[in-house]
Amino acid sequence: MSFGTPYPSHPLILDDIRGAQKMLSGVARMTPMEGSRYLSRLVGSPVHFKCENLQRTGSFKLRGAYVRISGLRPEERAAGVVAASAGNHAQGVALASSLLGVRSTVFMPVGAPLPKVAATREYGADVRLHGHVVDETLAAAQEYAHDTGAVFIHPFDHRDIIAGQGTVGLEILEQCPEVRTIVVGVGGGGLAAGIAVAVKALRPDVKVIGVQAEAAAAYPPSLAAGHPLAIDCSPTMADGIQVGRPGDVPFGIVEELVDEVRTVSEDDLSSALLLCLERAKLVVEPAGASPVAALLSAPETFKGPVVAVLSGGNVDPLLMQRILRHGMAAAGRYLSLRLRLTDRPGALAMLLGVLSVADANVLDVGHVRTDPRLGLTEVEVELHLETKGPEHCEEVASALREAGYTVMP
Repeated sequence: MSFGTPYPSHPLILDDIRGAQKMLSGVARMTPMEGSRYLSRLVGSPVHFKCENLQRTGSFKLRGAYVRISGLRPEERAAGVVAASAGNHAQGVALASSLLGVRSTVFMPVGAPLPKVAATREYGADVRLHGHVVDETLAAAQEYAHDTGAVFIHPFDHRDIIAGQGTVGLEILEQCPEVRTIVVGVGGGGLAAGIAVAVKALRPDVKVIGVQAEAAAAYPPSLAAGHPLAIDCSPTMADGIQVGRPGDVPFGIVEELVDEVRTVSEDDLSSALLLCLERAKLVVEPAGASPVAALLSAPETFKGPVVAVLSGGNVDPLLMQRILRHGMAAAGRYLSLRLRLTDRPGALAMLLGVLSVADANVLDVGHVRTDPRLGLTEVEVELHLETKGPEHCEEVASALREAGYTVMP
């Protein structure tokens, strides 16, 4: 495959990505590569994290935004740029514009997390809150572009954006030349497409595997149909890859060069985020942890060495709190159960004593005394416990049964 010859179905070549890399010198960081011993044991060969969560603005989005805005003509720069985003793209456009001396306006949904709104403003953008869903925000940004002449900066559906994101692929080959599989989250497809162009030109033997959230997986049906299809996305914690339709430009690249696109569940995503935090000491947003979720769900299907791209780390603290609880539950670290006691002094203390011996941490206790199914002297107790894993959950339940308690589903 010639490095200077375009792929037949898309207008992007390796030289474009090398040019983007030169453009980004001194702007985007070469983010570190960190090994994961836990995942390496599961997969049976080395697994590394490409830590784009440690990139400036907290995600890879700065790369594409900077290359796109750098390519604007003087009269386009003078008109300013506009974007629509709930987070990462907003911050990437804001910082890139500031670095290039271009005025930026960013539309964000009314319910966007406050830390992301504040960060976008601090990077220099004029932030306007509009709409409650991204489609409404996008429409407002496009109307603004039409009315003012500002250049709309699409988050993924432009060759310059893809060229910028493809620099991640060049860095991976430099940092881990022995790589055999690269796993990357997929929303609109810009990052996966850019990585695929760079990697397949230099190392066609390396597999590139995309990962989508099951609730927002537009690529599998689109690939089956042979053209981009719009789907109705369900709610997902991985909002960074919650895209209802693949981009036209990245779709052609993904269809030709990406080896496979998989999906992961919400439980997979929360478990992956928890693993990144506990084992790797890395703060990663759910979309950024999607490659880890894929590795956790089917580790035996990946040929190593593997590089998992952690694409972003911008997660709202309140969302992080909920996701961690979800992840601990999915990992068997929480146990919820109900049982009935005789409603007399000391009964609850005896129950808690059994749990103490079983080394279960009580998080919450609820009493029900008014249910018609209960006898006059009965009380139903609902317990929420923190445990050490699935085996410990069973040990705690067994200890309660041995103590004479009936554990109800």
